[in-house]
Amino acid sequence: MRIREAKFIGSYPDYKLTPKSNLPEIAFGGRSNVGKSSLINTLLKRKKLAETSKTPGKTRLLNYFLLINEAGKEALYFVDLPGFGYARVPVGIRGTWKGMVEGYVEKSDRLKGFALLIDSRRGVADEEIQLIKYLLLQKKKVVPILTKTDKLSRTEITNIVRMTSQTLMPFGSDIAVPIIHSSTKKIGNDQIWRWIDERISDAGK
Repeated sequence: MRIREAKFIGSYPDYKLTPKSNLPEIAFGGRSNVGKSSLINTLLKRKKLAETSKTPGKTRLLNYFLLINEAGKEALYFVDLPGFGYARVPVGIRGTWKGMVEGYVEKSDRLKGFALLIDSRRGVADEEIQLIKYLLLQKKKVVPILTKTDKLSRTEITNIVRMTSQTLMPFGSDIAVPIIHSSTKKIGNDQIWRWIDERISDAGK
C-alpha cells in the first residue's frame, strides 16, 4: 500500500469513543518503551507523527492515525495502544489500561491485525505469551515484530530470531513468522507492510 498522507486523529480512553467508520484497523501493542511510536513513524515515513518518549508508560490512551492512500481515499487506521508491563506505573492505572485494551480487542470488529512488538534485546517473556494466547482466542491475526535490532550484532539477531521462533512454535500457523525491525536502519518495513496489505485484503473479502 502506498500512503499519500497520514494524520493523527485523536486519543481515546474507550473504544466506544473512537472514530465511527468502516475502515480496517491495525493495532500496535507491546511492553512499555518497546518502540511502538518509532515503528509507526518509520512505516509512515514521518519523524514526529506519533510522539515518542524515553519514559515508559507514557502512552495511556488509544491513539488513532488515519492513513490516506495515493488515490486520496481514506484507507485504514493505525492504532497505537498503551504499553504494558512497566512496574512504576500505579497498579490502578495498569488495570485501567488492561480494561481499555481488552475492551478494544474484544468489541472492535474493525481490528484486522495486531502487531505485537517485542524488544529484541530481551526476547519473548510470559507477558507476551499470555497476550498472544488471548489475541488468538479472540480470533485476531498476530505478527511478532522484534524491535531495536540495530542495537544487536548479526549473531545476536540470528540467535534472537531462532529463540523467538522456537518459543512461538507451539502456536503453529496461527501466528505470523517473526519480523526483525530497526527504526533507525529502516529494516523490516517492507515485510510489515506486506503483512498489513494481506490483512486489508482479507478485510475486503
